[in-house]
Amino acid sequence: MSTRKIINRLAIGGICTAVALGASACGAGGPATTSGSAGTSPVNVLVEAGGHAELTGVAEQCKKDAGVDVNFVELPYDGMFNRLSSEFSSGNVSFDVAALDSVWLPSFKDAVQPIDELFTDEAKKDIFPALVKEANVDGHFIGMPAWTNAEIILYRKDLFEDAKNKADFKAKYGYELAAPTTWKQYQDISEFFTKDGMYGTDVKGGVETEWLAHVLQAGSPMVLDGDKVVIDNAAHKEALDFYVSLVKSAPSGAAQVDWAAAQNLFNQGKTAMTRFWAHAYRQIPTDSAVAGKVGTAPMIGGSAGVGAVPGPWYLTVPKATKNTEAAKKFVKCAYDYNDKGIESSLGLASRISAFEKYQDKAGYESFGPLIETLNGKATATRPATEKWQQIVDTVLVPMLQKAVAGGDSTTLLADAKKQIEDLLK
Repeated sequence: MSTRKIINRLAIGGICTAVALGASACGAGGPATTSGSAGTSPVNVLVEAGGHAELTGVAEQCKKDAGVDVNFVELPYDGMFNRLSSEFSSGNVSFDVAALDSVWLPSFKDAVQPIDELFTDEAKKDIFPALVKEANVDGHFIGMPAWTNAEIILYRKDLFEDAKNKADFKAKYGYELAAPTTWKQYQDISEFFTKDGMYGTDVKGGVETEWLAHVLQAGSPMVLDGDKVVIDNAAHKEALDFYVSLVKSAPSGAAQVDWAAAQNLFNQGKTAMTRFWAHAYRQIPTDSAVAGKVGTAPMIGGSAGVGAVPGPWYLTVPKATKNTEAAKKFVKCAYDYNDKGIESSLGLASRISAFEKYQDKAGYESFGPLIETLNGKATATRPATEKWQQIVDTVLVPMLQKAVAGGDSTTLLADAKKQIEDLLK
């Protein structure tokens, strides 16, 4: 299973179940048969399964305000790319709006319409800079971000506030125990809490995102700088060496740890800190060992500043749809009522003002750190190449697994460069 699939099952919650999806989603996949308002055609919106929940409130509001009825066509993440590829290639689409994972934009850029008119100056100021940049492909805006996410720091507030821990930590390291604001502090704290069957942090050898965030923080583009492969530069090595340095303060078997494993470790009380997608804060089970004991902090910065790799999804309008006007009305509704997504089970948005509306409310303590992280100077989206997922699955993750198992970083990065250059030929 690819890293990206794991990320999206966690970040979007898209698991195809009989309860969540009807036959139209898991089977052949035609749109639902709900009737539209008199004299109008319903807008068929293709979404990854969890995206339905994010957009339900928007759809209800859009019907009230714009008279646009919406049918959701849900697919599991595994099959959605193939469905999109097939219909876009045929020129005969069964949907009027498609929610695209950010890494798919380069693949489908020629099949979707520009929506430049929706990206007013006011709108661009209320969307995180990295997302505004990614939505613009070849000089046109082709997708409106519907929701986004990023990794922040989750930590055991009860352990950090314990009087004995505070005294012992200060005696050993010479400064106060608190949520880390530097990576040196993160290392120290991880080391301190690795004892008595607990670990200070986790190391996820099964996913690439955290290592790439360190690359951004060290001042380099991720893997590619334009058409040039730069994975073997000093910033990538610095980031990899740091990432591997945390293995000594993490549970064994780091090469196999992915998002699901890391989330379970933290929720079970096995790790004192984790770098994790912000939405997970609100999804800690009430019967978890850490329920009510978790604090949040922004992602930590490096020499280039705070940097993270966002996980946005974009609403796009196919060129082949015969329902363009209504489709664009729905996309505008999704922007206008973006905060409706926060009321869903996933609880995310894409507009800065939507997160700000909730950030001071109880239960939303992750939003302040998320805003700061997404606005980070070094925060950037993934490289715009159709081969990105292939690069991740066949090069980056295997390389990381070898690195955390003790492989030489210089050799591994040099080998990765050659493999990526071969893929891009």
